Amino acid sequence: MLRRTKPDILYLNMPREQTFTITELAREFDITPRAIRYYEDQGLISPERAGQSRVYTKRDRTRLKLTLRGRRLGLSLAEIRELIDMYDVGRDQRTQLSKFLAVLGRQRAALERQREDIEAVLEEIAALEQRAHELLGEPAVRKKNLAKR
Repeated sequence: MLRRTKPDILYLNMPREQTFTITELAREFDITPRAIRYYEDQGLISPERAGQSRVYTKRDRTRLKLTLRGRRLGLSLAEIRELIDMYDVGRDQRTQLSKFLAVLGRQRAALERQREDIEAVLEEIAALEQRAHELLGEPAVRKKNLAKR
């Protein structure tokens, strides 16, 4: 016959892992609960269930934080999932960092192309404004080019 004495007592006294509700996470990250459910549907976070309620762990909170950071950087959800999942499977850090640098490099190149496009459009707008002022017989007002700051 098995006796259960101290191990059960120790288990009962262990602190439980901190958990979060969807409302708490939404408030903390200034997003809607619907956005959190969307990230769940996309497989980026996977909360446990307690009846009808979702229970988010520290791991879910961290994955949500990384997802939001990736979105701010302009990464796709697929890229974010791939990067986050690499940390879950415990690959070596060199592989993880190499992949991360490759993703960041692609994103930097895309943003630099966008900046060049924006600067070109701003120059075109300035030229059109100047020409319109000339046609009206008004002195052309040259605004500072804020894009080059």
